[in-house]
Amino acid sequence: MEETVRKLLTQLGEDPDREGLVRTPERVSAALKFLTHGYALNAKEILNEALFTEDYDEMVLVRDIELFSLCEHHMLPFIGKAHVAYIPNRKIVGLSKVARLVDMFARRLQVQERMTSEIASTLNDLLDPQGVGVVIEAQHLCMRMRGVSKQHSSVTTSAMLGAFRKGATREEFLRLIRGD
Repeated sequence: MEETVRKLLTQLGEDPDREGLVRTPERVSAALKFLTHGYALNAKEILNEALFTEDYDEMVLVRDIELFSLCEHHMLPFIGKAHVAYIPNRKIVGLSKVARLVDMFARRLQVQERMTSEIASTLNDLLDPQGVGVVIEAQHLCMRMRGVSKQHSSVTTSAMLGAFRKGATREEFLRLIRGD
């Protein structure tokens, strides 16, 4: 990967041997490996070590989970927050694992729409809850730095499964993430 970055610097008209760029290929390689380490993670391993039987059937919401991802179309960052909720069906998961699941999917080349669905369907498959709701709000640098250059735009996506598809539960979830 480092050689590819050196070639890229040259193609951009830079001198990869210039003092400020000598270690850039190494740094870019390390950064990209970190920013995409979600490919090496497994959702089942993340969640299975923290599944607990509990007689609780009300909404569990983890909101404002920071996320940083790379748009797969331009490899530019998108930055935002995820709100993830589920209604248990005798099985709960450690709260930090919800944030780890978000990170696992965010640390891949992504589109926000797919990431939202992946988080929801993974929780649904592994917890078998009564329902799952996921909302992601993010700012995409590919929209801000290039192309349409819209500085104040943001994107909101949602995935609602099971009980979250019904009016009252859906409304409660959306009200809670707004902080009403």
